[in-house]
Amino acid sequence: MERLNIAVFVSGSGTNCENLIRYFMNTDNIRVALVVSNKPEAYALVRAQRLNVPTAVVTKAELNNEDVMMPLLQQHAVGMIVLAGFLPLVPDFLVEAFPRRIINIHPSLLPKYGGKGMWGRHVHEAVKAAGDTETGMTVHYVSNVCDGGEIIAQFRVAVSPDDSVDEIMEKEHQLEMRHFPVVIEKLIEENNNN
Repeated sequence: MERLNIAVFVSGSGTNCENLIRYFMNTDNIRVALVVSNKPEAYALVRAQRLNVPTAVVTKAELNNEDVMMPLLQQHAVGMIVLAGFLPLVPDFLVEAFPRRIINIHPSLLPKYGGKGMWGRHVHEAVKAAGDTETGMTVHYVSNVCDGGEIIAQFRVAVSPDDSVDEIMEKEHQLEMRHFPVVIEKLIEENNNN
């Protein structure tokens, strides 16, 4: 099987990004070949560089410029894009160029707490405010609608009224660490077998 190069798009600290790099480091057929961020100060870039993964910082204008993004991705032979805490909307030309090959992780059980402004701590605050008895993570395909793409997998964890926002966030984050790389690997294997 031919090796698949993944580009991970990030905006923040990059714990999921580092987890993915490390997970695929010892596989022959999948690797993280590029980490792209819209924020030059994103700690994810440091994590990637420490693990010898090439990085790129793109401005909003560059992200939305096909003549910038497509050559960048082609240069690293990227076959799939994984969003791991990437805040900007993915431009339509990328969604069209990578059909069913851009996936996102979202820190709630979509369709709950998705859409504009619902990211990171905002999501966990909403879970707490609603008094939900469970939360979780969703892995979904990226479409032209924010958090609107087809759901690939969801994982749940119980939360109690006594849990703080930080405790809810940590419970959900543990799901991401455990399941996100495995979901990606299974998805790639299924696509290769079809």
